[in-house]
Amino acid sequence: MIGTILNVAAIVVGGLAGLTGRRWLSPARESFAKVTLGAFAVFYGLRLTWISVVRGPFPQILKQLLIAVLALMLGKLIGQLLGLQKLSNYLGRIARERIAAARPDDSRRLSEGFKTCAALLCAAPLGIIGAVVDGLSAYFSPLAVKGVMDGLATMGFVSVFGWGAILAGLPVLAFQGTITLACAQFLRPFLEAHTLVDSVNAVSGLLVFSVALVILNLKRIRLADYLPSLALAPLITWFWR
Repeated sequence: MIGTILNVAAIVVGGLAGLTGRRWLSPARESFAKVTLGAFAVFYGLRLTWISVVRGPFPQILKQLLIAVLALMLGKLIGQLLGLQKLSNYLGRIARERIAAARPDDSRRLSEGFKTCAALLCAAPLGIIGAVVDGLSAYFSPLAVKGVMDGLATMGFVSVFGWGAILAGLPVLAFQGTITLACAQFLRPFLEAHTLVDSVNAVSGLLVFSVALVILNLKRIRLADYLPSLALAPLITWFWR
């Protein structure tokens, strides 16, 4: 659970920094941080895919890449049918409305901040992807990237919601930690026994790379719709054999 712990720690640090009332990042530094996060997401995403597919002869590598692309295509179709991105957009819209309506003298400021920030931080697709990878391979870098993003966001949330934004780290710990532990204890032994972990990691790496495209404003990707591809990748690999 190193990734989730780093994520929660970044939320707490970002929130405490925001409570000081000091502007820690100028617009130029915010832009630099954004580009840096995008670069890290590109590196760690492609690195995860690379180390997952570069095993065995060249035809095997091509087969793994083809499985990853096929899983992404089919996963997107399933995600669209399930309305995963629509659900994510809905949660984001509700959160933005609550942030806009928040008032410093509101007696419900703490509880509203807790619920709003928890929904935003837990609903991020990168959190699910990172938690799965952390549980299957102890590869915590995607959650470290998300942690920095969440920390910067919490730095701004505390000006509206106060301590409620920092307390939102608890649901993140419970949600992502549960996914990581479940993958490590139950899913990982089965996937390792049938050499299916690499297929999940290859798809996860490509999805992390897609996050970088969103961070850098290079392309708008309906990332939540691709989440079913994490389950499809090992299934396709299994049946292809």
